[in-house]
Amino acid sequence: MIEAINKRIDELKTKMPEMKLPPNIFLDMDGEFVEYIEGESLTARFPFKERYENPFGYMQGGIIVAAIDNTVSPLSYLVSPPNVTTHINTTYIRPVKNTEKFIEVIASVVEKTANGIHFMAKVKSERGKLLATSTVSCSVIRSRQIK
Repeated sequence: MIEAINKRIDELKTKMPEMKLPPNIFLDMDGEFVEYIEGESLTARFPFKERYENPFGYMQGGIIVAAIDNTVSPLSYLVSPPNVTTHINTTYIRPVKNTEKFIEVIASVVEKTANGIHFMAKVKSERGKLLATSTVSCSVIRSRQIK
């Protein structure tokens, strides 16, 4: 499963060597791919780090959105021509407490069109509790299509 995503990323790197896959921010956040379902979904795990805390000791909302973007974006490159995120709408359901070791982001394809792709993402705790949900839209970059 994870071999499939790594193979596809390697193929994309060959076709578009100027792209950094996975991006540096994914590596900075110590992201880890957990599961890939061909053409449907990607799950990634991100550890809770003390430097991600807001003043109340919870994971800062922007870090949660970065984890979402760092999961949706690799999935988008696996299922669509090169694209960029144009919209992320996130709803926080419960805080990510500093007692959590990690969060998991499950990104799923909702719809592909000629000009873009739409996703849904769920952020869960290590115990499977829903922490946040998100919808994400990406627009295809016409001049950068991969064959």
